[in-house]
Amino acid sequence: MTDISPVLSTPVDQELHEKKAQSSTIIRLARYTFVRITTLAITVIIGLYLTILIANMGGYVDKIRINEITEDVYTQMSNTPALREMAPAVRQKLIDETIANRESSQGLNQPFLLRSFNFLKDAITLNLGQAINMTSNAGSKSVRLIILERLPPTLILFASSDLILFFVSLFFALTLSRNYGNFFDKLIVALTPLSSAPGWFYGIFLILLFASVWKILPFGGMVDSPPPPTSLGYFFSLLKHLILPLLAFTISQIFLSIFTWRTFFLIYSSEDYVEIARAKGLSANDIQNKYILRPTLPTIITSFALLMIASWTGAPIFETIFNWPGLGRALYQAVGVFDTPVIVGETVIFSYLLAITVFLLDFVYALVDPRVNIGGNRTG
Repeated sequence: MTDISPVLSTPVDQELHEKKAQSSTIIRLARYTFVRITTLAITVIIGLYLTILIANMGGYVDKIRINEITEDVYTQMSNTPALREMAPAVRQKLIDETIANRESSQGLNQPFLLRSFNFLKDAITLNLGQAINMTSNAGSKSVRLIILERLPPTLILFASSDLILFFVSLFFALTLSRNYGNFFDKLIVALTPLSSAPGWFYGIFLILLFASVWKILPFGGMVDSPPPPTSLGYFFSLLKHLILPLLAFTISQIFLSIFTWRTFFLIYSSEDYVEIARAKGLSANDIQNKYILRPTLPTIITSFALLMIASWTGAPIFETIFNWPGLGRALYQAVGVFDTPVIVGETVIFSYLLAITVFLLDFVYALVDPRVNIGGNRTG
């Protein structure tokens, strides 16, 4: 029987076949990238629009602002002697015109549906405008300036906390997974319920003990007031103020994090290929690095990436308890005074960071896991 299957008999045929394969790979990758970016963009837009609707309470916040403008105008007019001497009809006309001008300057004279889409366009383009109701020593500030001012304190606190928590948890989890059932393993399991309380809960007790009773650490804030004049003094003041927040955050997360990763590694430690590696006499370090850590690397990378993205948002109650001037506290203040631009501004930053991270993780998976084939079928 004659074999009629195609045979690449010449180098020219082989080169042509390789070029076609490369071209097919590029087209498949480009198609996947386009679909992925489009999907993430649609998701971000829908999420931002829902945030705008919720932050505005479906237009109710606009009514509150209109009432505030009306009350403010009437108060100013009543405190102006020259206006009180005007005829009632003339004074009322002037009041109505002033109210209308203020509403128009803030776009409140437009229907809420139209304003919501205009706000969505501004949010997508990062044209966040001015903070409406947030008060500060400098008066009204742009949302972008508020975010840039509050971002460094949040990153200092939560990025450092998350890094410490992540790597310490992984180290102890790997150690406990190799020593399942010993005293320390049972101790961590017993202490896991301590993580049911949030960080601000432990923060209150730590402030009472170390700041109020023992008076060895500050109650809150980022640095001493007034700030130290030298860079070295500022650095040590910052470290002193970081102790209680870091300790409260770590106590609230560390035991549950160790328990979760320890259980995760135990599941992979019981796989057949790990048992075979043990039977071959491989060392514990080789088994851990090649047969446990390597298959779990995509999950570890995902957890680390999402943890770092979450650190950008801060924690409203936690930062408020410690009087920490970060994004979380800014969000807490914005929610309290219905400051929609600030709420949407922080959501925009987080949405973009999350979408970019999710997009890049697909390509990171392809680098660390040979089983992943981007834009094509997964091969076993």
